[in-house]
Parts: sequence; structure tokens; C-alpha cells
Amino acid sequence: MFELLLPMLERLGIIVTVAFIVTRFRFFRELIDQKTLDRPQQYMAIVFFGLFGIIGTYTGITYDISSFEYSSWAINLGESEALANSRVIGVVAAGLFGGYRIGVGAGLIAGVHRISLGGFTGIACGISAVIAGLIAGLFHKKDQPLKLKTALMVGALAETVQMGVILMLSNPFARAWDLVQEIGLPMIMANGVGSALFLLIIRNVLNEEEKAGAIQAQKALRLAESTVSYLRKGLTMDSAQKACQIIYDEVGVRAISMTDQEKILAHVGEADDHHKAGEVIQTRATKNVIHTGELIVARYEDINCSEPNCPLGAAVIAPLKRRREVVGTLKFYVRSEKDVSNVLLELIQGLSALLGQQLEIAEAEKAQELAREAEVKALQAQVNPHFLFNSLNVIVSLTRTEPDRARSLLIALSKFFRQNLGATTKTWTSLKEELQHVKSYLTIEETRFVDRLHVKYDVDDRALDMKIAPLTLQPLVENCIKHGIKDQEEDCEIHIRIKSVEEGVKISIMDNGTGIDQARLKTLGNQEVESEKGTGLGLFNVNKRLAHMHGERSTLHITSEPGKGTEISFILYEKREEVSA
Repeated sequence: MFELLLPMLERLGIIVTVAFIVTRFRFFRELIDQKTLDRPQQYMAIVFFGLFGIIGTYTGITYDISSFEYSSWAINLGESEALANSRVIGVVAAGLFGGYRIGVGAGLIAGVHRISLGGFTGIACGISAVIAGLIAGLFHKKDQPLKLKTALMVGALAETVQMGVILMLSNPFARAWDLVQEIGLPMIMANGVGSALFLLIIRNVLNEEEKAGAIQAQKALRLAESTVSYLRKGLTMDSAQKACQIIYDEVGVRAISMTDQEKILAHVGEADDHHKAGEVIQTRATKNVIHTGELIVARYEDINCSEPNCPLGAAVIAPLKRRREVVGTLKFYVRSEKDVSNVLLELIQGLSALLGQQLEIAEAEKAQELAREAEVKALQAQVNPHFLFNSLNVIVSLTRTEPDRARSLLIALSKFFRQNLGATTKTWTSLKEELQHVKSYLTIEETRFVDRLHVKYDVDDRALDMKIAPLTLQPLVENCIKHGIKDQEEDCEIHIRIKSVEEGVKISIMDNGTGIDQARLKTLGNQEVESEKGTGLGLFNVNKRLAHMHGERSTLHITSEPGKGTEISFILYEKREEVSA
């Protein structure tokens, strides 16, 4: 009996090849990411796994129950012959990854093929293939990652069921019993191990790609941080030239180019003798990207280069968006389409999105400069790029392990930046909107602190209609984190209280951090103090803006003791004169 086990395990080597090939298909990546496949993708998955089962059949070992002899490879079976094979692995994989519909579909393909080969177990094995797909589908978990022990157990279970079906349907029973005794245990063990091996290989290949993707994400963040000082001046020929040079030095492509909506702003790398800055955009593909806002891969004929010997045979063109409007493009040129890898696509997608954020920051800063004569606008907060990069790193780390949580953080980050950027055009906002802004910020920070930070809200809903200067609460909360609790190992607490009082609305923000010594406490809010890692507002700027827009009675009141935390509070009075910017 066990003389069959080693040959069966040797045949599992083909799983390595199939597992690697299957990761190249988009439908399988959708299955792994637990996304819903459209109908063509479902059919493709059924056919692929069905063919996988057929390969497992053909690579099986023929066993003659009369002569007790084994032979390699199965083409046509005689009446006394049966197969020891790994067909069930493909069917089980279909059910585990795609559910019972794909599992049963693959089982039908593999089962019908098995019946066509003949042998006294043909019908039983064909029916067993469908049952195996159904069983595996029952163990399919939409929202949970597949475990190795589950694959091992289901593979062994499906093969055990097949042995039982052979005993029930194959005639004569004595011959079926002898067969099961001979090949049953080796096939159960081999196919259980094979199903787990298939999952293990898939997981390892995808983990390697995830690592490569993470490296590209880090590279995109690093490049964005390196170019931030230039692109925050706006999308100009000078800023584009310097940004393209930085990107070109880091990324192994033929050339880097950047355009606005009408002309080439910069071109660094090969073919710079005829791809020149200042020229009007000629590439049809670039115009399409500006029009549609979608990334495309342009072939040689789409580039429309007038130089017949141009070394640039293909390009990846990504839109640069500012407030959802396409204001230009970022182009990576390569020698041919073959050089356009998934890793390169992920890099340019991430980088273009980050550069777009920088352009939004530039627009916000330009609006701030235009309103410099209004002191309120001069005190508006600017988006902290380090906060953006740290937040994106947290989101990247959660994308595979906790996708729902990563999605929630992206929504919170989007709300945070939308409020930051929108504040440059507002003089007043409501306490409700300010509180939502703070919650978006703290959602991200709570994740970054990994269960060290706990936030408590004590809010009177009747007070949330009160008007307040934009970006007043968030810098105070950020001050608690940056200076109050940042060095605390555990049990970091922030308590936000908004209560209606007789005079108006009282707002208090408390932390249980290190506290402030009395000498320093006297200067806070009364002279300009900026944090090295803060948003640039500081308590002085918040205090000055409160005094300017809400009156001197609304300035900050700070109480603190070293080791016992800090409380910052102020009152928004009902009867006040709103100051217009």
C-alpha cells in the first residue's frame, strides 16, 4: 500500500508549476482578495480549475486490480484498471477559493473527463469530483483567510468521500474493496498534503509580491517626500524639472516626463533631444489621460514621436489630480511594453496620487498667500506631510491583514484632508464639523498608537450648532499627542468634553500625559511657540485666533501638573460679534 505513496507525492511536483501559473491570472487575484467575480471571470475560474483537475488525472498512476501492477500516466483505462491521481486538488482549490459554484463547475469538467477515460471506477470517480467541489465550497469563507489545516483537512476529506463512493457504485464490490485497500490511504494522505501545499505555494508567491508592492509603496512615499519642497510651489516648469530629476535618479526607467494640460513641463532621461520642455503635447494617449483621468499604458504608435529612431517604445501615463481635476500627467517611458510590470504600474499609481496631494497642498498654500492680509488666513493650518506619510504607511500595513480597517482609515484620512483644505475658504464652521474633523484625525492616531491611545467623548449635541473658527480643535488635540502622551508606553487617554453652559459652550481637552512644569505653563499661549513636529499653529496661534474671532474672553485656559496630565479649555460665548475675514 505504501509503495504507492512516494510516487503520488512525487507527482505533486506539478502543483508547484500550476500554483505559480495561477497567480498570474487576474481572476485568481480577485478570489484571493475576496472580491466578487463577474460572470466571465467565474467561467474562466471554472475552466482553469477544471483543467487543473484534468492534469491531475493525466498525471495519475494506473493500477490494474487483476495483475496488481502500477504504470505511469493515464490515457485509456481497461475494465480492471483504476487511477491513483491528484485530480481532487484542483477541484478542492476551486471550492475553497471560489465557493461551491466554482467548485462544482470545476468538478463537472474534471469528472466528465474522468468518466471518458473508462475503467471500472470511472463513473464513481466522476461523481466524486463534483462532490469534492461541493464539499470544498462549504468550507469557503468569504471574509476570512484560508488556513493550511483547512486545506489539508478538506483535501483528505474529499478523497475519503471518493473512496466511499467507489465502494458504493463500483462493481464488483470485491474488486472495489481491494482497490480502496490498496490506494485509499496513500491517496487520502497525498491529496490532503497536496491541497495544503497548493495553498502554501500560493500564499508564499503572493507574500513575495506583497513585499515587492510594499517596497514600491515605500519608494513612492520617499520620492513624494523628496519632491514635496518643489511641487508645493505649484506645477511649474522649474518644479517639474526638479521633481522629474529626483524620480529619474531613483526609478530604473528610460525617461520621466511631466506635463500640465497643454504642454510638456519637463523631460529627463533618454530622447531629451527631441522630447523637449515647453513643447505642446503631441501624444494622443496623454490627451486621453487628461480627458478621462485614467492611467493608461501607451504603445509606440500611441506616443506619436516624430523621431524614427526614438528609444522610447512605450510609456505609462498617470494623471496628476488636484481636487479631482486633472491638471497634468506624470509619464514613465520604457523601451517596450514588455518592460511595463505590475510593480511599475503600482509605483506610478501611488506616486501620482501622492504628487496630486502635494499639488493640492500647493493650491491651499497659494490661497493662503493671496489672503495674507487677513490675519485669520495667515494662521490657517497647513497639511503636515509627515502625518500623511505616516498615515499611508499604517494603511499600507493593514491593506492585506485588515482590509476593512484600512478602508475605514482611508475614509478618515480623506475627510481629514478635505476639511484641512476646505478651511482655507471658510471663516466660520460649526462645532459639529470641527468635531468630525477631530474624530477623523484621532481615528488614524488611535490605529498608529496600536491600542495605547483611548479617546473619550463627552458631547452635548445641543452645543454642536455653535460657530467656531475653522481648525481650532484639531491643533489642540494634536498638541496632546505630540507633547503630552507621545512618550507614554500604555493607557494614553484623551478626553474631549463639549458642554452647554450658561454663558455659551465650554470646550475642554484633557490628557493624562507628562504634564507641563509651571515655568513653561506661564508662557504657553502668550508667546509664539511652534512644535518641531506639529502643524505649525502652536498654542499661541490658536489663542490669537480665538481672541481675534471670538473675543478676549474666549482665549485658552491651561491647567497642568507634571505627571498628572494637562487640560486646555475655552468658552465660546453666545453673545459675540462674529469677525469676518
